[in-house]
Amino acid sequence: MNVNTLIENYKQMYHAFKSRYDRFIIGYSYKTNYIPLLCQEMYKLGAYAEVVSRLEYDFAIKIGVDPKKIIFNGPLKSQDDINYALKNESIINLDSFYEIDFVKSYAFNHPNSIVKIGLRVNFDITEDSITQLADGFEMSRFGICEENGDLKRAIDLLESVTNIKIVGLHGHFSTTGRRIESYKRITQELCHFVKKYKLNHIEYIDIGGGISGNVPKSLREYSPTFDEYGEAICAVMNHEFSHYANPPALILEPGISMVGNVFEFVSKVVGIKNIKENCFVLVDGSVHNIKPTFNKKKLPINFLRQHHEEKQVTENFHIVGYTCLEKDYLIYDAVAELPKIGDYILFQNVGAYTIVYNPPFIKERPAIIGIDNQKIFEVRKKETIKQFFNEEIYCFGKQEIRL
Repeated sequence: MNVNTLIENYKQMYHAFKSRYDRFIIGYSYKTNYIPLLCQEMYKLGAYAEVVSRLEYDFAIKIGVDPKKIIFNGPLKSQDDINYALKNESIINLDSFYEIDFVKSYAFNHPNSIVKIGLRVNFDITEDSITQLADGFEMSRFGICEENGDLKRAIDLLESVTNIKIVGLHGHFSTTGRRIESYKRITQELCHFVKKYKLNHIEYIDIGGGISGNVPKSLREYSPTFDEYGEAICAVMNHEFSHYANPPALILEPGISMVGNVFEFVSKVVGIKNIKENCFVLVDGSVHNIKPTFNKKKLPINFLRQHHEEKQVTENFHIVGYTCLEKDYLIYDAVAELPKIGDYILFQNVGAYTIVYNPPFIKERPAIIGIDNQKIFEVRKKETIKQFFNEEIYCFGKQEIRL
């Protein structure tokens, strides 16, 4: 974990938007990577905590985040979750009608409180009859649908309670291309809904996350810069709200663009073998550690060799992991000087989702080391068998449950 890279990512993004629209908030997406030190560093920089579960919400509180700087999203919130977050004056974006019922119940039980709430909106972002959603989905399953009238019905239900105020609209979509045009469209639609439904208490427009960051070309041929995103999105906000005495804040919820290039994974070569015409390099890591979605993209890699051959010969080989899964390929068709047993391979750009998706499967979780201005420190210890099989969770032997 490179703390300096994390700080630089934050500063670049913040300046790109803040210089174009003054009321700008970064809400770091905890689900992307919730290493405690990382989240604490983000909070020190000024980022809000964007969480999607009570587990993540409680974690943010545990590491010292001001509850007023927590953005509570996600499709599954209980009555207790909502009561707790409202009491703490956190930002909450509702995803479904059952959550609206919970908010109304809270408002009725706290008649002297002003209950501020946001709504996640579902609308069509198709362009030229082509879906922009990740994995080719035709529609998003999240949020409250505008097209079928549900958004209006939700607004009417909330506004029927005198001490509830709708103060925000949220529009997060997982897109394939992370295109500037998609984010400009999302921003425009949310601004349009503010005026269409006369939301006079609006305090923020939250366009979600998913924008590209400093991504190498081997992973994405074209990746817009923070400035290019900022120019397009902030132009919409300025056009729509420049005449407001108190324009709403613009909230962005980055994940991968904050942490993707902050982490590297180092794995040791433990074996080399040939099967037919294919060469396999076995390492003591797994695809789970670097690409938990099992995509076939080639991450940038460096070889840390014990010895360099005077006459280097480039070969084609696969880098494979320690699991018993046939698909445990860290890299397909690597082209380089063949490493030797005892060499190390460094995989770059592994900061997004790897930590949170990495399952307790076959081997323990590895340690994580941090670097900050040449100082090296421990971020996470290597997992032990006692932690892998946590005796507070696992039962060794039969323990009768009395009904």
